[in-house]
Amino acid sequence: MAPRLTMTDTELKHLLAERIATVRHRIAAACARVGRDPATVTLIAVTKTVSVRVATLAWELSVWDLGENRPQELWKKAAAIPGANWHLIGHLQRNKLDRTVPLVTRIHSVDSLRLLAALDAFGQKRGSPVPVLIEVNCSGEATKGGFAPAEVPSVFDAARSLAGVTIHGLMTMAAYDPDPQATRPTFAKLRELRDAMRTYTGWPLAELSMGMSNDFEVAVEEGATFVRIGTTLFENLGSE
Repeated sequence: MAPRLTMTDTELKHLLAERIATVRHRIAAACARVGRDPATVTLIAVTKTVSVRVATLAWELSVWDLGENRPQELWKKAAAIPGANWHLIGHLQRNKLDRTVPLVTRIHSVDSLRLLAALDAFGQKRGSPVPVLIEVNCSGEATKGGFAPAEVPSVFDAARSLAGVTIHGLMTMAAYDPDPQATRPTFAKLRELRDAMRTYTGWPLAELSMGMSNDFEVAVEEGATFVRIGTTLFENLGSE
């Protein structure tokens, strides 16, 4: 692992600005290759490895959407950067739901019917639905969370009667491969599944959360509307 860089705030902000610009350029280029508008892709800066200081700099550089894997980290950083659009992209335990949901714009990682039901109860209690994405294990890896693709229709069947959640789309993680092109079938599978669920339910299901530092350009080419980028933006810039 490369050593962490020691920089002033000005130097750090300059380097981070360059990295953000490079990522946005790569997103735009991927969109151009498939005839998409770059405005249809939202960059989520995943701040799980970095300090509040660095996360704040990203937001000051107009990365309005920030993502966290762990609810406890989200609580801390959301308190420091209340103006950000926060996304929970990791597992949510039901005992952390009440403190987490009010802080986020979306839960990307609904991975069980029990969690979906708990979110529904929360949304009904507060009087407005919780925006969620259904996590799908399209790669088939045992170490990854999410529903199997074959289970997804039954998830939507269960969701039809839930007034306290709104399903905005699907989320997945591809298996790591040094060749990003190897991830394409995983992303294509999620898009095809989303399209099938659109037909099945009649719901818009506009969002596809897929693509990380190693493979986000392929994900964009396959229809990603959210890409979750951590390492490419923040590597060696300062962890807690």
